[in-house]
Amino acid sequence: MKKTILVSAERGETRVAVLEAKQKGGKASVAELYIERRGRRSIVGNIYKGKVDNVLPGMEAAFVDIGLERNGFLHVDEIVLPNGEQAPKRGRGSGRRINELIKPGQEILVAVVKDPLKSKGARLSMNLSIAGRYLVYAPQGGGVGVSRRLADKERDRLRKMVDRTYKGPGGLIVRTAAHGAKKADFVREISYLQKLNEVLQRRSESTKAPALVFQEADLSVRVLRDVFLNEFEKAVIDSPKQFERVTSFFQRTAPELVGGVELYEGTKPLFDKWKVNEAIESTLNRRVDLPSGGYLIIDYTEALTVIDVNSGSFTGRGKGGLEETITKVNTEAAEEAVRQLRLRDIGGIIVVDFIDMARASNRDKVLKTMRKALDADKSKSYVVEVSPLGLVEMTRQNITDGVREILTAPCPTCHGEGVVLSAETVALEGVQKLRDIAGEHGDVEAFLIRVNPKVAHELTDEESGLAELEQETGKRFHFEGGDALPIGTFELVESGSRSEIEERALPFKVGEEVLVKIDEPHMYNADDAVARIDSYIVSVTGGGRFVGERKLVRIDEVERSAAIASLLGGGESSNGSGGGEENGSQLESSAPSRKRSRGRRGGRGRSRANQGSKDE
Repeated sequence: MKKTILVSAERGETRVAVLEAKQKGGKASVAELYIERRGRRSIVGNIYKGKVDNVLPGMEAAFVDIGLERNGFLHVDEIVLPNGEQAPKRGRGSGRRINELIKPGQEILVAVVKDPLKSKGARLSMNLSIAGRYLVYAPQGGGVGVSRRLADKERDRLRKMVDRTYKGPGGLIVRTAAHGAKKADFVREISYLQKLNEVLQRRSESTKAPALVFQEADLSVRVLRDVFLNEFEKAVIDSPKQFERVTSFFQRTAPELVGGVELYEGTKPLFDKWKVNEAIESTLNRRVDLPSGGYLIIDYTEALTVIDVNSGSFTGRGKGGLEETITKVNTEAAEEAVRQLRLRDIGGIIVVDFIDMARASNRDKVLKTMRKALDADKSKSYVVEVSPLGLVEMTRQNITDGVREILTAPCPTCHGEGVVLSAETVALEGVQKLRDIAGEHGDVEAFLIRVNPKVAHELTDEESGLAELEQETGKRFHFEGGDALPIGTFELVESGSRSEIEERALPFKVGEEVLVKIDEPHMYNADDAVARIDSYIVSVTGGGRFVGERKLVRIDEVERSAAIASLLGGGESSNGSGGGEENGSQLESSAPSRKRSRGRRGGRGRSRANQGSKDE
């Protein structure tokens, strides 16, 4: 499987895409996405000189001030003793309590192993490490470890080679990227990593906590360093600055890879050429379609991510029956679910709800497909067997924010809940608020309230209780507001005499000439028509012939939710050009945002206005 890495860097943001082709000569698609912004860089791999702020024996953890907005979290199992040895694990019953190992106010060196996510601070460890291309150097460790993702034969070869090359101090971990590496590669990188460690030690001695003493490489270098393996065909970078930075890093650590890095100089944006921006946009969609016609629904919660599999329009082919149809959809879903996990960088607990399968062999087939797809995922994962309900539970390593978290922010209206109060609910609560307002302003005749037009429509409905309230209190209520208002908006804008409030609240005066667009025929009289400005209804006498046109009309009667108008100019067509267009847009912007569906609530009745309201 050949792969390509694309790096696009603009001011303030770097985006990296990993492209994979499933079959030789096949079309490459986006498999992984990484985005990093200047003000929101990942701090995983950074090393800080921190000060212990609080030690909690009950949690076997400490909170460490590392100079960020929130303190970092240090578990007792991540503590290293002053002599460089790992503190005994508490779970085995022989370890010491955390308050015996570190004290509040103590200064310690810690590495970030997990970014701050949501309300949680960074996860810290005193096991420091510095990552290179082929090796990870652990200054306080010992011995040589080799990545388990390598084949057994290659692991043995690399372990023996590093053992012969390196004698300490510190420990080394041989990375997956070291596959096929030679002795000279290790000698060169060990020297490079030890120099970095010397710089780290000097900074830690001269710096006062809390402070950053070692910063991990930026996104472009970090991704290419970690994933630019032998199966990658090339890396393409559209920024000369990033290109220089990456090639400089590889010249120090892996000179043989420099030739695989290209500077993109095409006129079309790099990500547009490879259709990466389409993939980025797709990560924000809740629904993901499958080739067969089925689809996935991906929902995020605080505790876990749920992926629901649906058959959609796929009804099966041939004589396989329902079971084979379901198995086909589930097999496609297993591959696509893993692709979405990688593409969106979803971590934590994940539950995939497959369509129920009767045969155990089919459940095994789907699970095998899913595990095979996970082999290409560099993030650690653990998958449980398919349950009798068709659920697959799994965990995936969650180290930093994914694309969705970086590109989006919680909705200011629903605050991330996904639901808001209905207009009817707000209106019902609003009637009680109006009663309270009337009681607090006993000497005031009328009030202007700002609400969403949908709420205004519910309030002016004859079943809302508004007419009874006005009759009971002797007050008059008017409403204004546009569709952009949050549905829960309910604000007292102005109070005063009835004439003062009507002057501001009603959009027209009797005798005023206005340009309106005739929207539809009148419900009860085919010769008449209805125009709407925002949510305000204008019944146009004789306008039935001009539906879809703009007409100049004279306002004959004005009510709270509707007006009656008659045509001007002998019924000639009006295109609404010149000053007419401007006048029309002013009307739309100044019109109140309110509707009613039947009759007039309060005040004297207008039969034609009532018809216009019913038409609405």
